Amino acid sequence: MATIYYTASSLDGFLADSEHSLDWLMQFPEDESASDIVAFIDRIGALCMGSHTFEWMWRHHIAPDAPHPMAWPYTQPTWVFSSRTQPAVPGAQVTHVRGDVRAVHADMMAAAAGRDVWVVGGGELAGQFIDAGLLDEIIVTVAAVTLGAGMPLLPRRVVTPPLTLKAVRQMGTAFAQLHYLVPRATGTAAAPDRP
Repeated sequence: MATIYYTASSLDGFLADSEHSLDWLMQFPEDESASDIVAFIDRIGALCMGSHTFEWMWRHHIAPDAPHPMAWPYTQPTWVFSSRTQPAVPGAQVTHVRGDVRAVHADMMAAAAGRDVWVVGGGELAGQFIDAGLLDEIIVTVAAVTLGAGMPLLPRRVVTPPLTLKAVRQMGTAFAQLHYLVPRATGTAAAPDRP
């Protein structure tokens, strides 16, 4: 059981552009840009996301007037961290929360029932999990685009000890996936090795 920040990033380290748009990522064919997402989600027992991630999903896919409508894509319990009031998602296990990630993480771990917990994003929320010593792994799929500015992948200094590279994988012609273990202060990796 691990808490994993699994996301996509531009080559220059941004999750979204300055307007919080993911259009840069949506240009890629799904078979190339999401080739392992189904297998990853099968491991997940609970997930969380920040307000900008939730709002982007709501505007583009979930809201009644969304341009690309779809049902809420996750069957797992989901926590949305936001200081703003967010709309309810009918038929989904979505809990809106505020405050420290530590208290909510305990609830997420209990709900995950031995499966992994996914920090969907954004980078600031992942940074809060790092700050609290709760993040075990980072899996980032780097796209062959640069944005020049935007929402950073992980707006934190993680220097000593550095992350431990576990795996690198090419995904099609536009993506490379980097899998890191997040070390504890003692210098040992937080999560056990997985095959």
